[in-house]
Amino acid sequence: MAKKEKQVVLSGYYGYGNGGDEALLATLLQMLPPPVSPLVLSADPELTTQQHGVPACDRNSPAAVWQALRSSDGFIWGGGSLIQDATSALSPLYYTGWMAIAQRLGLKTIAWGQGIGPLKRRTTQWLAKTSFQGCTAVSVRDSASAQLLKQWEIKGTLAPDPVWALESVMLPELADLPTPRVAVVLRSHSQLTSERLHSLTQSLQQFQQSTQAFILLLPFQASQDLAIAQTLQAQLPTVSKILQVADPRQLKGVFEGVELAIAMRLHGLIMAAAEGCRCFALSYDPKISQLMQELSLPGWLLSELPTDPKTICQTWLASYASPPVAPSQIESLVDRALLHRQVLAEGLQISP
Repeated sequence: MAKKEKQVVLSGYYGYGNGGDEALLATLLQMLPPPVSPLVLSADPELTTQQHGVPACDRNSPAAVWQALRSSDGFIWGGGSLIQDATSALSPLYYTGWMAIAQRLGLKTIAWGQGIGPLKRRTTQWLAKTSFQGCTAVSVRDSASAQLLKQWEIKGTLAPDPVWALESVMLPELADLPTPRVAVVLRSHSQLTSERLHSLTQSLQQFQQSTQAFILLLPFQASQDLAIAQTLQAQLPTVSKILQVADPRQLKGVFEGVELAIAMRLHGLIMAAAEGCRCFALSYDPKISQLMQELSLPGWLLSELPTDPKTICQTWLASYASPPVAPSQIESLVDRALLHRQVLAEGLQISP
C-alpha cells in the first residue's frame, strides 16, 4: 500500500535571486524523502515554481502562509543563516514567528542545515533558543552553531553545508568560452570599498595578462553583485564575460570548468571546492573565515586586503599554481553533508 503524501512547508530566503539560498532550496528538494509534497514560501512564487518545479506561495502574505501551515504536516527552516540579527532585527522575528505557529499547530518542525548567529540581542537569543528547543529535529552546518546548541542543551546533528551534496549540471554555453578560466564572485559590502575594488580590478588585470585566463564574472545575487561585475567587465572587455545563472545546479556546474575561483560568497567557495576548483577567499564574515580554516583555503580578510595590486596578483598566481583541496577531503565533505537528508527523514518520521 502506497504511503500517504505529506505536505511540508519550506521556509528560507527564497525567491530573492540569491544563488546560495536557491542552491540550499535545490539541495533540500533533492534530499526530501518520499512521499513528501513541498510547498515553498517565496518572495517570488512564480519564479520559484518555474526554477524548481514545485508549488510556492507568497511568503509576505500572512493569510497565504497561515493557510499553507493549516493544510500541512511539517515545517522546515531550509538552510543558511536565517536566525541572526546582524543584518536585521526583523528577519529572525519572521522566521521564529512562523516556526512558533507551526509548533503550536502540532506540525513536525525541522531546523535544517542552519548556521546560527550572530545573535547580538537578548530577545533574539531567547527566540532562537525557544524555537530550536521546540523542533522535532535539528541540523547545523558549522561547529560554532553546534556549540550554541550544546549550550542550550538541544540535540542536533552537525554536518557540512548541504550545498556540498548538491548535484551539479554543466552549463551548455560554457563549452563555447575560452580556457583556462578563472571565476570571480564579489558582492557589495561595506568592507569592499571603492579603493579595495580598484585594487582588486588592477590585480585582476595583471593576473589575466600573466595567465591569459578568461575571466568569468558570476553575480550570485544581481541586486548586490551585478554592478560590481559590470565594473570589472568594463576593465576586461575582451577577456571576460558576466554569467547570470538562475539554475543553482548549473551555477555549481560552472566551477567544474574553472581553474581558480576568487570569491567573497560562502556558497561560491563551497561550489567551487566541491567541483575540484582551486579557491581563494576574500572574507567579510566569520562563516567564510571558518570555511577557510577548515579547508586550509588561501585568502585574506577583506579588511586586511593588501593595497599593492602586484602583491595581490602574485598571491593569486601562487594559488593558481597550487593543488586544489584533496579529492578525498571533498568526498568526505559530500558524504557527511548527506547527514542532512537523514535528519529530514527522522524529523518527518519517514524511512529514508
